[in-house]
Amino acid sequence: MNKLLGVIFLTLMSSISFAQVGDSPIGTWQTVDEEGQKKALVQISQDPNGNLRGRILKLQQKPGALCVKCEGDKKDKPIEGMSIMWGLKKAQENNKWEDGAILDPSNGKTYNLKAELIENGQKFKLRGFLGISLLGRTQVWTRVQ
Repeated sequence: MNKLLGVIFLTLMSSISFAQVGDSPIGTWQTVDEEGQKKALVQISQDPNGNLRGRILKLQQKPGALCVKCEGDKKDKPIEGMSIMWGLKKAQENNKWEDGAILDPSNGKTYNLKAELIENGQKFKLRGFLGISLLGRTQVWTRVQ
């Protein structure tokens, strides 16, 4: 009887865990450049206010690079470990987030950000923009974990 309960519990927990992966962008993501080459691994987590934030775990093209074009406290700091995304709030629509910001370490600029989980939570579509969403760029990140 205990074995049966154990199997049921493990099955239930693994289904809950799988459902959460599809509903939340929390985890590790692979970014790519415009040519489709792997660029960085980004870890997305939740801040104390429930908003999403992201930091670069690893640069794949230029390990050890510094953010020479950044301003303020990020100026000339290592990009690996740097917080590049913050304040992304859950929108009313399922699998969408809005009102965040994202830093592009290659030019040191910060953009408004909205995002959406697509393809059953395996892809994260981010739109960085200035002012209105039409004036921006979209990237699609792939879930690693």
